[in-house]
Order: sequence, then structure tokens, then C-alpha cells
Amino acid sequence: MAHFIHSLNLKARHLGEALAPLALRVYLAPVLMQAGYNKLSHFDDTAAWFGNPDWGLGLPFPELMTALAAGTEFFGAILLILGLFTRLISIPLMVTMLVAAFTVHWQNGWLAIADPSSWLANEQVMASAERLAKARSLLQEHGNYDWLTGSGNFVVLNNGIEFAITYFVMLLALFAMGGGRVTSLDWWLAKRIGRHNA
Repeated sequence: MAHFIHSLNLKARHLGEALAPLALRVYLAPVLMQAGYNKLSHFDDTAAWFGNPDWGLGLPFPELMTALAAGTEFFGAILLILGLFTRLISIPLMVTMLVAAFTVHWQNGWLAIADPSSWLANEQVMASAERLAKARSLLQEHGNYDWLTGSGNFVVLNNGIEFAITYFVMLLALFAMGGGRVTSLDWWLAKRIGRHNA
């Protein structure tokens, strides 16, 4: 019986070592690729927003910062899909998520979507309830509300740190675990050169 349990635990561990990193990589890659693509395809606008201290972030070297953020997200996502250099690319991606959290989202609190019923709701989120109620009223009176809400309810984006920090934690897990057993190019390359801690 003990041998059976040990064997089962070993198989479960191997399955987890393959599937957990794969799931994180598959989840993160399209999110990061889209973010990077948006910055690359609107490079001048993004650089202007990064650099402007009045209506933007006021960051130094905005063109360089845009190129670094966009390139890290877009090309990092490709590496994540492949499971190639997973630990290495996780580092600049984690830095990018922290920069986003603390320069763009911090002042908005935790919540990404305004939910006044949340215990994490701040003053800004609470104020959004009135705006959302007014928007719904206008849409019900002047629009085809049933059609507009056919795929879901209207919400107010709060733009808090929730998503950036969640992605940071997922990348931290990938940094710790690597690309995954069998499911990543890292694992196959390590196997080829005789190391198995990819």
C-alpha cells in the first residue's frame, strides 16, 4: 500500500510539474502579447503618455521605456508560449508588472473593476456606483438596454493594481518552477544537456 501511495504521489507530482507551469504560461502569454502589441502599434502615443508629466506618467526616456515595456511583453509572451528561457524572461516581465502596478494603477487602489460591495472598495470605487447608476438610467431610457447588456452587465473600470499584481505573482511562480516538465523547450534542452531542473 505504501508503495502504491508513493507511486501515486510521484505521478501526481510529475503531472503537476508539467501542467501547472503550462497553465500559467498559456494564461499569461496572450495577455502579455496583446499588451505589448498595443504599445508597439501605438508607439508614439504610448511614448507621449509615458513621458508627459501633466496627463501621463512623467517617466524619463519615454521612447526607451516604451520599447522596453512593449518588447518585453510581446517577445516575452512568445518565449512563454514556447517555454523557452522561462525563468530568465520572467524577471523583466515581473519588473514590468511592478512598474505598471506602482506608476499606473497604485493611486486607484486594489480593484481592477469598480465593485462598491467589495471590502476592498475605496472612495473612488464607492463614487463609481453613482456614475454607473446614471449610465444605466441613460441607456435604459435612450438605448436598447437589453441588447447592450445581452453579453453581460456594464461595469466601471477602476484600473487598480489587481491584474498587474496577479500577473506578477504568476510570473514569480514561473520563475520558481521553470517552464514545466515535458511541456517546455527549457525541459527538453535541459534533458539534452543532462540537467533536469528546467
